[in-house]
Amino acid sequence: MPAFCRDCLARFEGAAPSSGRCPACRSPRLAAHPELFSLGIAHVDCDAFYAAVEKRDDPSLADLPLIVGGGRRGVVSTCCYIARIRGVRSAMPMFKALALCPEAVVVKPRMAAYVEASRAVRSLMEGLTPLVEPLSLDEAFLDLRGTERLHGAPPALSLARLLNAIEREVGVTASAGLSHNKFLAKTASDLDKPRGFSVIGREETPAFLAPRPVSSLWGVGASLRAKLEAEGLRTVADLRRRPEAELAARFGAMGLRLARLARGEDARAVTPDSPMKSISAETTFDADIADREALEAHLWRLALRVSDRAKAKALTGRRVTLKAKTSAFRTITRQKALSAPTDLADTLFRAARDLLPLALPSAPFRLIGLGLSDLAAERPADSPDLLDPAAAQRAKAERAADGIRARYGAEAIIKGRSWR
Repeated sequence: MPAFCRDCLARFEGAAPSSGRCPACRSPRLAAHPELFSLGIAHVDCDAFYAAVEKRDDPSLADLPLIVGGGRRGVVSTCCYIARIRGVRSAMPMFKALALCPEAVVVKPRMAAYVEASRAVRSLMEGLTPLVEPLSLDEAFLDLRGTERLHGAPPALSLARLLNAIEREVGVTASAGLSHNKFLAKTASDLDKPRGFSVIGREETPAFLAPRPVSSLWGVGASLRAKLEAEGLRTVADLRRRPEAELAARFGAMGLRLARLARGEDARAVTPDSPMKSISAETTFDADIADREALEAHLWRLALRVSDRAKAKALTGRRVTLKAKTSAFRTITRQKALSAPTDLADTLFRAARDLLPLALPSAPFRLIGLGLSDLAAERPADSPDLLDPAAAQRAKAERAADGIRARYGAEAIIKGRSWR
């Protein structure tokens, strides 16, 4: 069975050492698999990324349970593995997290630091292959097929070398999954975290998937899982026993996808330039808010954040979404299609403000968010609006304000509504 040492990268063509340790460096971290050197699709996921960056930058936090998130009214963005042992999870309300782990240290997110670390990780990935498909700041798919001649090593060894470089040069750890398609590579990367390296080969795919719950398949959330289980489809093996045509008739396109994933089939390519589908921002309040003016002030600040991101990426959008979460954690969304694509904060704010009365009967809210979707790389027209003659003048003023903020800083010019 082909094997290698994940620490010193010593390669064993015949079989893994019987001692379970590398003869060269005595490390127990060996990778061994019958198809180890013939697979080339990888998924790399940094371990508890935000928390890892915080611990890297403040070594005094190294041995403490750490939560990255908002105040007591907020939610957990991420947490370290020490806190996870206590039951803390991402997206958990902060009060629940602190009840489970009262000794946890809570720090506010520092997005600039995470983006900088993400860029460093991405640079290392792109040094390995041009086929890198980012999923978020801390994870990506890599297509390593065809890189053996370039790097003088099979993809598995190059992948292990990448994980070591991320840990050494960026100061955070990552886990990887290696397989023959994206679905299985991502599945593998979750099998052995942190600092994991897992392989799912072609031959073992049917047996590996059969006992897994249907919720382990890509796209199966709580709602679809409940529907599947109501029909006796609890495991992947249950799905495989149903004819593909029957699943398609019952669940449409999703039924076809489930039938194929249940067989371990995934034809999606690793695409470096996957288009962004939406841009959004949200804020969680220290106390529930029902006052319309206060909510509008928050909407304006969110509109600025979304607009700034859209402008930075040269994107415009045609659909605005208002999101609100009640004190009972019920999520409400309302949408509005725009007459023309925009990246202007003023336009986003006015659209979201028009949607607010539709959500207000469910107030007070603990969280509010704003999103822009139907994105395209279109140049905004800022053309006159017959129904709003002042719109063009406001657009001109916003473009001028953008120039001032770009030159003198984000706080150089602020609208009065931001102070409410």
